Amino acid sequence: MFCGEYVQGTIFPAPSFNPVMDAQMLGGALQGFDCNKDLLIDILTQRSNAQRQMIAGAYQSMYGRDLITDLKEQLSSHFKEVMVGLMYPPPSYDAHELWHAMKGAGTDENCLIEILASRTNGEIFQMREAYCLRKEMHKYANREEGYSDPAMAAQDAMVLWEACQQKTGEHKTMMQMILCNKSYPQLWLVFQEFQNISGQDLVDAINDCYDGYFQELLIAIVRCVQDKPSYFAYKLYRAIHDFGFHNKTVIRILIARSEIDLMTIRKRYKERFGKSLFHDIKNFASGHYEKSLLAICAGDVENY
Repeated sequence: MFCGEYVQGTIFPAPSFNPVMDAQMLGGALQGFDCNKDLLIDILTQRSNAQRQMIAGAYQSMYGRDLITDLKEQLSSHFKEVMVGLMYPPPSYDAHELWHAMKGAGTDENCLIEILASRTNGEIFQMREAYCLRKEMHKYANREEGYSDPAMAAQDAMVLWEACQQKTGEHKTMMQMILCNKSYPQLWLVFQEFQNISGQDLVDAINDCYDGYFQELLIAIVRCVQDKPSYFAYKLYRAIHDFGFHNKTVIRILIARSEIDLMTIRKRYKERFGKSLFHDIKNFASGHYEKSLLAICAGDVENY
C-alpha cells in the first residue's frame, strides 16, 4: 500500500437500519415458487456484515429458521454462493473458504496463498476461532506489529539475497521466516535494502530463483506488503481472464474486501488493466449473479 494512502471499501452500514423489517422482507422474498432475487440483492448488498448478522438473528426469531439454510435451499449456482457468502461473519467466511480449499483429494493452493498471505494477525487469530487450526495457518499469525529497525533491515535483506543465491532448504526457511514474521513497516525497509544490495526488485529475484507454489507464496506476501489493493486487482484480473472467470476466486475477493478496500481495488484494476472491473464482470457473468457482483463492487445497486 502506498504510504499514507486512504483505502476504502464499497459497502458501509446502512442508515436508518431496521433488522426486523429487513428480516420480514427477506422472509417474503424467500417464500413461494419463485423467490424475489432482486430484493435479496437490494438488501444483502446494501448492509454491512454486522447488520447482516442482526438481520439473521431477527429472521431466526421471526420464522424459527436459519437464514443461511433458507438461502441455500431457495437459490442455486453461483448466485447462491454470493448471497450465502455475504451472510458469514468475515472470520467464518475465510475459514469456510480454507476448509473447502483443503477438502477432498486436491488442495486449492491459490486460495490458501491468497488468504494466508493477505490477512492481518488479528484476522488470522479470529479464523482460528472459526476453524480447527492447521499448522501452516499458525505460521501466519506471528507477524510483528508496527516495528521497524533499519540496522536489522539491512541484515534481513542480506539474508534474503543469500537465500536467492543459495536456494538451500535452510535458506528457504529463513526467507519464509522473514517475510512471514516481520512487520509491514520493517519489510518496507527490508525491500529497500534488498534493492540497494542486489540492484534488483525482490519479486524479480524470487521469480529468478524459485518456482511453484513456494514462489507464488513469497510473491503474494511481498505484493501484499507493497500494495495490497494492487495484489487483489491482479488476482481478480487473472481469475477473470486467465482462468475463464474463476467464480470462486472472484466471489471470495469481492465479498472479503467489500468493507475493507474494494473501492481502492477497483481503482487499481482500472489503472493497471485499462478496463473497469464492472466492464469485465459484465462480459463474463449474467443474470442475478452478475447483478449481485456489480452491486457489491459498486456499493450501490442503482449506480454502477
